[in-house]
Amino acid sequence: MAGITDAPFRNLCLQFGASLATTEMTLASHGIERTARPGSRLDFQHTHGLRAVQIAGSEPAQMATAAREAIDLGAQIIDINMGCPAKKVCQKQAGSALLKDEKLVAQILTAVIDAAPVPVTLKMRTGWDPAHRNGVRIAQLAESIGVAALAVHGRTRACRYNGHAEYETIREIKSAVSIPVFANGDITSPENAANVIDMTGADGVMIGRAAQGRPWIFSQINNFILQKDLLPMPSIDSRRDIICSHLDAIYNFYGEKTGPRVAKKHLSWYCEYLPEAEDFRFRFVRTNNSSQQMQLTNNFFLRCLN
Repeated sequence: MAGITDAPFRNLCLQFGASLATTEMTLASHGIERTARPGSRLDFQHTHGLRAVQIAGSEPAQMATAAREAIDLGAQIIDINMGCPAKKVCQKQAGSALLKDEKLVAQILTAVIDAAPVPVTLKMRTGWDPAHRNGVRIAQLAESIGVAALAVHGRTRACRYNGHAEYETIREIKSAVSIPVFANGDITSPENAANVIDMTGADGVMIGRAAQGRPWIFSQINNFILQKDLLPMPSIDSRRDIICSHLDAIYNFYGEKTGPRVAKKHLSWYCEYLPEAEDFRFRFVRTNNSSQQMQLTNNFFLRCLN
């Protein structure tokens, strides 16, 4: 997720049991090498686990170059984004706009797979709009070209994030291919994750927005599916430690100029699951100093625990 799945957040999700955490989407037109700098979305220095880089674009040769450059930087998996519904991405005929042009989809997948000596995966939607749900054909095309796995968001681009995810379409996609398929969309709880796997036959689930403010959802899902045991939300003192550790990682990764700004959005998401946190959040997002933000955080939890 652009602007969210930076190295500190990916590491936190992996710590809580996510099997794979992909970088923020990077447009191939921006140049991978130019994008890779300390504190950037492609700074792997402090990244744990497999290094999966997500790229997006509409020019096959450009996408192939982006894949090669990402691998040179240390990428172990290349993930192609054909699912982003953002207007600014689709206007470049990238993201989910590509689903309108199956020929171009094939050209991009072929170019990237030919250029990449590592597994190539695909993030996609069920189609461009409800009248043109071609997710099954796209999935079969991807498998025939050599894509290693699919992550399918159960909506068309036109649906964006409205309505309900089409788990029946994901089930059709899973039935039509033999490569792993991961279901995505509206998965907000361990019980929901287990139900989606049962309904779709998917090999696993991909969590996006539901991890904002509660990265522990991965351990809850894993435990519920594997052990049939529903873990409670972490205690207040555990959440204090998680949040403080996350904030510290953000400040160390981005530095004092950018770190406090990035910390504001993550803290706002955490506050959705904290009691009587409105004033704390109000004060936190109005300071641009990391020491002040940490002091506000420690003071809030002192009040919670006393």
